[in-house]
Amino acid sequence: MVFVMLAVILGANFYVFFRLWHLIPGETFLRPLLVVFAMTAVGSIFAAFLLAGKLPTPIIGLFYSLGTSWFFILLYLLAIFLVLDLIRLIGLLPLNRFMFESWTGLGVLTALLTVIFTTGYLVYQKKERVELNLDVPENTQLKRPLKIVALSDIHLGYTIGKKEFARWVELINAENPDLVLIAGDITDNNVRPLLEQDVASVFRQIRSRYGVFAALGNHEYIGGLEGALVFLREAGVEVLRDESVLLDDNIYLVGRDDRTNPRRKPLGKLVAGLDRSIPILLLDHQPYHLEEAEQYGIALQISGHTHFGQVWPISWITEGIYEVAHGYKPKGDTHVYVSSGLGIWGGKFRIGTRSEYVVIHLE
Repeated sequence: MVFVMLAVILGANFYVFFRLWHLIPGETFLRPLLVVFAMTAVGSIFAAFLLAGKLPTPIIGLFYSLGTSWFFILLYLLAIFLVLDLIRLIGLLPLNRFMFESWTGLGVLTALLTVIFTTGYLVYQKKERVELNLDVPENTQLKRPLKIVALSDIHLGYTIGKKEFARWVELINAENPDLVLIAGDITDNNVRPLLEQDVASVFRQIRSRYGVFAALGNHEYIGGLEGALVFLREAGVEVLRDESVLLDDNIYLVGRDDRTNPRRKPLGKLVAGLDRSIPILLLDHQPYHLEEAEQYGIALQISGHTHFGQVWPISWITEGIYEVAHGYKPKGDTHVYVSSGLGIWGGKFRIGTRSEYVVIHLE
């Protein structure tokens, strides 16, 4: 499977750079520059993973940012060239003069990509505040209302560091929450930059009556589970791995281990023995089998993982995979919210999606 994916990615790169080579007018410095860029863009992501720990963190971060940003640019270039080639080959429009050694074609393509990805970057920088007013199920009783700030998919690492995260903490503290919940993927692919920047000290600045609780995501496993757990303990984040905690005799908080772990416990086993007159909140990173939350009387499930595709049209793919790819859905007496994430994976672009944090008033 890995080799198939690698072949597809390299094939897409070859096709796109082949098209760009023929689009660029001949006998200019741009064609040799394209070759250099191709080698750098395609090789950067491999360098970021293969040389991690062997080069200074800023250099690895540069490789990682360039390689992951190119992934999204490649996606759009691939779509554009496939559509243009289809139109050209079936003879709908005479596009040859704009697709071969054309300054006009090159200029239009460059302008289009600049607008798309500049807008995507600006959209990513604006964090959307989502507010929900929810009631607990009628057969449960909340002694005191709760104000919860829910996050997911922060992806702290090479691309998102201390300064950027500090701005997000200011947004959290401005809400004066009773409880801060994180539905996985706090770390990205390596905790090394987090340790070097002392990002844990920023976590400890979060002000919340009951503290900060989190479930694990798949990226905690990808980046090295033990290192992630050490970092999160240092950051003062209470990680719930297939366990529950009763907060102030008012609400249960259940955190599931990520489904990356094939030995994680069934939800039914996690809630067995809990006082069903007290509402239960569930953190589960990947939003699969939402019917289980309804079956076991969960008042509110918070998930993430999908990023809502991060960029269109990947958002269409996530809608096909998940019952809820993003947003709120009631299932019986159970509330489900799947966050598109406060951070992102790799390149800092949001196209047709948003980065968000959720403020929940639980009555």
